[in-house]
Amino acid sequence: MLAGMEQAAVLVHGIWMTGLEMAPLAWRLRRCGFIPRTFHYPSVRRAPRENAARLDAFLATLPEPVIHLVGHSLGGIVVAHLFDAFPDQKPGRVVMLGAPLRGSAVAARLARTPWGRAILGRSVEQGLLGGAPRWHGARDLGLIAGTRSLGVGTLVALGRLPRPNDGTVELAATRCDGAREHLVVRHSHFGMLYARDVAAAVCDFLHHGRFQAAA
Repeated sequence: MLAGMEQAAVLVHGIWMTGLEMAPLAWRLRRCGFIPRTFHYPSVRRAPRENAARLDAFLATLPEPVIHLVGHSLGGIVVAHLFDAFPDQKPGRVVMLGAPLRGSAVAARLARTPWGRAILGRSVEQGLLGGAPRWHGARDLGLIAGTRSLGVGTLVALGRLPRPNDGTVELAATRCDGAREHLVVRHSHFGMLYARDVAAAVCDFLHHGRFQAAA
């Protein structure tokens, strides 16, 4: 893919995050040849589709001719909305980490209570409660999902989070028709952001369109 050209890797964080959580992954992406960029968005005050419009505007400011996207959790849903609403993007590949593309059981449980609906905000609109756009195969998509059940989601779900899961998102919710590969790793939802093997797999997919590092 456009060998020798500068390639950016745009990191899109999840709900209630700022993007700083993805710094270790950004550092490793830089070491494997990408220019890391972090996109921050109001994950609760704006719906995923509105944040996709913000992401589209952000991407338009980047000078690199190749732009990959790496979305964690809700960030993956924002990226799905991006390519549904704004498909005309620079070339690049996409990796999603623990993205509940089919809806989140934890979010569904939270949404049953007033305080839960308040902290989820507008992230549930075609987002965490389901309804994210289908992937139309605009470019190579790689999905990474964890199976280490360690996280606040197991507490929220009172032990009823479907297994296997990463402590926040169940494995089944991370699947998507049209994805090129789906890699399962033994990490928790947030542990994936700090794991060397996950970073290596992301780098390989962005470079080659396959999770070669984990083979």
